[in-house]
Amino acid sequence: MLQRIQTIYMILSALIMGALYLWFPVVNDAEGAVVIERSEPLVFGLIFGSIALAVIAILSYKKRQLQFVLNRLNILLNFVLLGVFVYRSLTISGETLVSEKGIGVLLPIISIVFLVLANKAIKRDEDLVKSVDRLR
Repeated sequence: MLQRIQTIYMILSALIMGALYLWFPVVNDAEGAVVIERSEPLVFGLIFGSIALAVIAILSYKKRQLQFVLNRLNILLNFVLLGVFVYRSLTISGETLVSEKGIGVLLPIISIVFLVLANKAIKRDEDLVKSVDRLR
């Protein structure tokens, strides 16, 4: 149901992760060695998993508790992806070009914010349904 605000938040989260995959450059260090590449199995799997969880959560709009759990899993995936980005950029020696391409590290944070907002909206809907059921 597109009229619910949590659906919009989840769509924005999926679009941000899609943009991360499309526009995420290859980060090289000073010697030209690849530090992070989007086609790595770990990075690709985390990004694809995040997009897939967002789409599954959008399609399960009738089951609010399942949406809530899927968004929590998606938040965990985004934290792991953020950890991979930070770990890879901090463990290399020498100068890196990460500062020029830092938006790739910020996109999972923005996605996490949208998922948290979606979970708050789902919780508000669930509380509303429970309060209506009490009146019956």
